[in-house]
Amino acid sequence: MTLNVQQLQKRSFKVLLASLVLFLAASVQAMTWSDTFIGYRYGTDFTEPGVPDKVKKNILQLGHVSGYSLGQHFFNLDVLRSDHNDPKKDSHSGATEGYLVYRHQLFLGKVFERSLAFGPVKEVALTTGIELNYKNTEFANRKRMLEVGPTLKFDVPGYLDVSLLYAYEWNHCGVSSCATENIDFDPHYLLHAVWGIPFQLGGVPLKFQGFAMYKTDKGKDYFKADTSEETQIRTSLMVDVGQLTFGSKNTLMIGPGYEYWRHKYGSHGKPGTHTSAPTLHVEWHF
Repeated sequence: MTLNVQQLQKRSFKVLLASLVLFLAASVQAMTWSDTFIGYRYGTDFTEPGVPDKVKKNILQLGHVSGYSLGQHFFNLDVLRSDHNDPKKDSHSGATEGYLVYRHQLFLGKVFERSLAFGPVKEVALTTGIELNYKNTEFANRKRMLEVGPTLKFDVPGYLDVSLLYAYEWNHCGVSSCATENIDFDPHYLLHAVWGIPFQLGGVPLKFQGFAMYKTDKGKDYFKADTSEETQIRTSLMVDVGQLTFGSKNTLMIGPGYEYWRHKYGSHGKPGTHTSAPTLHVEWHF
């Protein structure tokens, strides 16, 4: 079988990124700090591409971030349960989706034993990551995405990281109208910011947290249509209820949130591709 240049580039990129992720994941050293939490989110105004009605979702979350001498690890697993407007395959009950994100940051200043700080930036890191999902709808998404790129870590209370990642995704379509069942999207760029800024207002301990993502188009979709650029913002204003009620800082956090998603998954020109959803967030850290 003859492979064209684009196929060879895609295959080489997948092998390179997979090797980087596995190498860095295997480089775990003794942790110097860690934060693990169980979370819950709820909203009634979520959307899904091709679904004309708003979707209620209950979302359970397991998150973990930890640091070691040369960098840090981030892991997050969301389990999302939709209502009947977003049904699972061959059923009138709601679908269930699992979405996993793992990212590793290698601090280049630590590696080269020299300060890379400049202006408001305190460190420069190399980020590698992987995202996986599965959803039991008729469409049957099975996302696999690898990412690599630089991250600027800003010197702020809490944290603020801004990354420019080169990403490659392949996925699955289970409906008969798809032109292809398994698809390799074109490599694309991902501009990603994540933040968690603690502050006090009138004696109330608060934390403004979230992430924002802009993704360039990724070529043709399952139906041979052009994908669009994609923007997603998820943020929340959390009250440190644990500190207020039983003197335990950064333990129980509760607050309102908001999710905005334009051209969800790169889809456009159909119902459900734009999300504007107020949410409720609860987190228990340990």
